[in-house]
Amino acid sequence: MSKRILCVGAAVLDTIFRVRALPSGEGKILPYEMVQVAEGMASSAAYAIVRLGGSATLLGAVGDDDTGRRICDDLAQAGIDTTAMTVVAGAPSALSTILVDDRGDRLIVPFYDPRLHHTIPQISDEMIAGFDAVLVDVRWARLAREVLQAARRVGIPAILDGDVAPVETLLLLAEVADHIIFSEPAARSLAQAKAETDLVRELAERFPQALVCVTLGAAGAYWMEGAELRHQPALQVVAVDTLAAGDAFHGAYALAVAEGLDTSDAVRLGSVTAALKCTVFGGRTGMPLRDDAEKALQQLPSPSKLRPH
Repeated sequence: MSKRILCVGAAVLDTIFRVRALPSGEGKILPYEMVQVAEGMASSAAYAIVRLGGSATLLGAVGDDDTGRRICDDLAQAGIDTTAMTVVAGAPSALSTILVDDRGDRLIVPFYDPRLHHTIPQISDEMIAGFDAVLVDVRWARLAREVLQAARRVGIPAILDGDVAPVETLLLLAEVADHIIFSEPAARSLAQAKAETDLVRELAERFPQALVCVTLGAAGAYWMEGAELRHQPALQVVAVDTLAAGDAFHGAYALAVAEGLDTSDAVRLGSVTAALKCTVFGGRTGMPLRDDAEKALQQLPSPSKLRPH
């Protein structure tokens, strides 16, 4: 049976415009391709899980409006269980406008009404115990912390997508997770070290209860496994759209951990899933199927063990 992952956090209606180059000042810029899709960190990770053969339940919040209904319908049609979604009266659903240029780089303008996440649904250990792992992002921090704590109490992997957020939010969540996958900007907001290897070591020392990994895009991923620092080179691809690549990594990693794969194999699956997603324009719509990810693993360089500090 496929493993069940609870994904907690962002659910947004994104309008993604493809442009030749990102703007450098005021004026009008004309896109040559456009996609509207429901996604967001937790939502996109959930879709990656589904595409890779897992089962994903999304716990997020939308407004009681047409946009919210479209978000839930879009995600449900993508195979994600949205029955746990919270509908908030009096708050608009989250929206985002995104520009993606010909290099795959993006400019994101998101809007979240704080009322969406003002209250949190009741979480029980029994509910969380019905899943094989939980994956939370930084968007709904108070709920994410409760879910992480419950996951640790019932003995299932408690995984944090440590993306850019206020430092206090990252600390609130990182201290109760047992797997932390930091983006490079988020990692640098918490650490003093400059070199990638020192950065990972510093964060691993700061959060000793967790396996700490830092993703660096085309430079691969570094993680601490016990006292040993490891590096997984990235699969080299021509990037068309890097939007949701980190979410692809997190969803694949969470599924792999739930399936009982070791950390090295989980990072490898995350790496190829993220790389393949970057080859397709359209945000989360570019998530690969499991067979394609498994084939790409054959071309992925092996991870290396780095010398002790």
